[in-house]
Amino acid sequence: MAINKSRVAIGFIVAGVLAVVFGTVLTFVGPLIIDDQIVKNTVIDPNNDMSYTMWRDIPVPFFMSVYFFNILNPQELLKGEKPMVEQRGPYVYRKRCQKDNITFHANDTVSYLEYRSYFFEPSMSAGNESDVVTIPNMLVLGAAIMMENQPYLVRLMISATFKKFKEGPFLTKSVGELMWGYDSELVEFLNSYFPGMLPSTGKFGLFAEFNNSNTGLFTIFTGQNDIRKAHKVDSWNGLTEVRCDHRPYFNHFRDKGQILNNGMVLSLPLHSRVDICICRSMELVYQRPGVMKGIPLYRFVAPKTLFANGTDYAPNEGFCPCRQSGLLNVSSCRHNSPVFISHPHFYNADPVLLDYVQGLSPNEDEHGLFIDIHPQTGVPLNVSIRLQLNLYMKKVSGITETSKISEVVMPMIWFEE
Repeated sequence: MAINKSRVAIGFIVAGVLAVVFGTVLTFVGPLIIDDQIVKNTVIDPNNDMSYTMWRDIPVPFFMSVYFFNILNPQELLKGEKPMVEQRGPYVYRKRCQKDNITFHANDTVSYLEYRSYFFEPSMSAGNESDVVTIPNMLVLGAAIMMENQPYLVRLMISATFKKFKEGPFLTKSVGELMWGYDSELVEFLNSYFPGMLPSTGKFGLFAEFNNSNTGLFTIFTGQNDIRKAHKVDSWNGLTEVRCDHRPYFNHFRDKGQILNNGMVLSLPLHSRVDICICRSMELVYQRPGVMKGIPLYRFVAPKTLFANGTDYAPNEGFCPCRQSGLLNVSSCRHNSPVFISHPHFYNADPVLLDYVQGLSPNEDEHGLFIDIHPQTGVPLNVSIRLQLNLYMKKVSGITETSKISEVVMPMIWFEE
């Protein structure tokens, strides 16, 4: 009996020693194994069936929610009164992204075209695509601003053209038509006699050019031999920089993550998943750590300086001509139309913009922009990109469709991905 007790005691001692040794080894080797698996699954490699398939045809559903600012007093607005709007939506679309024309190169990069398509989700929406809303007519009010400095006779001719094709200052159409396009004799006329003037050669709609299309030819680093470069953009449509401004700072593609001003900064590329091109990269600043379903994350948010004008934030001078802080001039990549991007409801913008329009109520929870990133892989865990499309409009002499409209930056829609 004593011998059995001794054997049991020795067995426990040996087991304890083995557990300590195994635990010690796991403490040092475990993180290496985990890091090795992270690297293996982050690198873009056709030999890794699971991660490569997920990269090529993203299985995670993306959703785009669109909100319209329905104008309640269009006739009063033409008399110079302050516009009143009500938010309509969301109208939710499921977005599918799939890569094609994938080509690997000897310098550890891969080129591809990413195609996107949208499908309306009635069960997630607060309305149908048949809902009718009233928004500014970009073809008329945008063209009026663009023609402001043309000879008076030219402006009269433009106004006569609008009348010929029965185009007024506002559009009252269904959500589906405004999103994906509607037939317009004026659009057909402009495409016939002024090819290239409009972004679309078919129907005219706010998102007509984005559905069933690709985002251009991207060339990115695979991460092979240098995991720090994984998914970093090398070129877009063969360009290593884009000519948005005469200063190089505003033209280069930025790294997806870097250290600036002693703090972490996340830089979204110029053509990220935000479908309305905003003519620039967006730098988000680190806000706090967090956890989602047991997974650690870093939250990055938009700084107040993101859309500040050059007076309030000198580095943004390259994106001017500017108006009030909170507006980004995107006319250079929207066919020179007077279009501005902002946060929804002019969140974090100059308060005067709110004074111009009735019916807006900005707050961070609903209108702030953020991305939650996994610290080790850089994979987005939770994303909410929220942007608003605005049209600058005012009375233009000679173009009677503008009537007595007061100078205003008019919100049209905002969307969230």
